[in-house]
Amino acid sequence: MQVETFEIEGLKRITPDVFGDERGWFYESFNQDKFLAMGIDVSFAQNNHSCSVKNTLRGLHFQTSPGQAKLVRCTLGRVWDVSVDLRPQSPTFGKWQATELDDQKRQMFFIPVGFAHGFCVLSDVAEFQYSCSTVYNGATEAGIAWDDPELAVAWPVSAPLLSKRDLGNQSFAEFRAKGM
Repeated sequence: MQVETFEIEGLKRITPDVFGDERGWFYESFNQDKFLAMGIDVSFAQNNHSCSVKNTLRGLHFQTSPGQAKLVRCTLGRVWDVSVDLRPQSPTFGKWQATELDDQKRQMFFIPVGFAHGFCVLSDVAEFQYSCSTVYNGATEAGIAWDDPELAVAWPVSAPLLSKRDLGNQSFAEFRAKGM
């Protein structure tokens, strides 16, 4: 496995070693020892799998205390994946990082606790899988508007398909006033 870091501390893109032959291919999507060696010390409590059509945008979601780390990957199609730093003491607070994930490169994106996360679908359909460090709890679920002008995320879609929940997400200014 190869790991790439970003300007925003904690975010990592992981490229697995893929082994293939005439029968198909195989790769490890998680190996605790290898992840520890990359500086990712996390235990996963829940796995999620979604399927979405082109131009669907999900996010920007986060869990308040205790927060939630995620390891995400696209197993069918292509997505634009975005993480926003919500850690108030971080020098990159309010900054975002995006990466394209697809079923060809098979890269994964690790997002530590303290980030909002979202993605939009670039292909006709996409299957997206994510492992989470805590079990989902609706009482700690929160979101920030995908199109918040202060964050100015460069989404590659102008009129996304959104859930009712995501249509009602707070602004980044409202989040700053309340905090995690």
